Amino acid sequence: MLDIDENAAATVASEIVAAGGNAKAYGCDVAQPESVRVAFHKVLQEGRVQILVNNAGISHVGNLEGTTEPDFDRVFCVNVKGMYNCMQAAVPHMKANGGGIVLNMASIAGTSGLADRFAYSMSKGAVVAMTYSVAKDYLAHKIRCNCISPARVHTPFVDGFLRRNYPGKEQEMFEKLEKSQPIGRMAKPEEIADLAMFLCSEEASFITGTNYPIDGGFLNLRG
Repeated sequence: MLDIDENAAATVASEIVAAGGNAKAYGCDVAQPESVRVAFHKVLQEGRVQILVNNAGISHVGNLEGTTEPDFDRVFCVNVKGMYNCMQAAVPHMKANGGGIVLNMASIAGTSGLADRFAYSMSKGAVVAMTYSVAKDYLAHKIRCNCISPARVHTPFVDGFLRRNYPGKEQEMFEKLEKSQPIGRMAKPEEIADLAMFLCSEEASFITGTNYPIDGGFLNLRG
């Protein structure tokens, strides 16, 4: 597990170990190529990397005019360049070792117009495009690359987002966001993880170059 907050990564890693799994935590700022290089060097000392899940991301509220250049650059550096940096570090290793799996976390914002999400939507559209490109270019090297596009998922990220952007109105906005999903609620993190587990498994060996919406009907059932 790579995270800019190494303590948070260590906490999750310890939970995985306590549940019978195997996990290690490394501090890493995915927006910084040198930080990624150092982290992957440590990881590769432990053995082969067969699966890369790119899940780092930040959000921003604002339309085109409400998005400053620093805002735009900050979102781009984490959500786009961060995935680029990690794929740059992992794909050559996979290529040299018989293949692998890359799973990128995109969003319905990448393929659907959402109000006041200019920079975020830009970044997630880029994730979808990068996924298709990597999937195409590395077919012969047995590297599968897919992405998942969730609608809203109830995580601490959402709670923090509401605190920062809607102070005093967190519950009201939470309920509004839930009702905007045709299914009537946000997704649970476990539901996204289940799809990720499938796409990284041998059961999905015939799947590559695909963007999977997991959206409670958001894309097709609104209105």
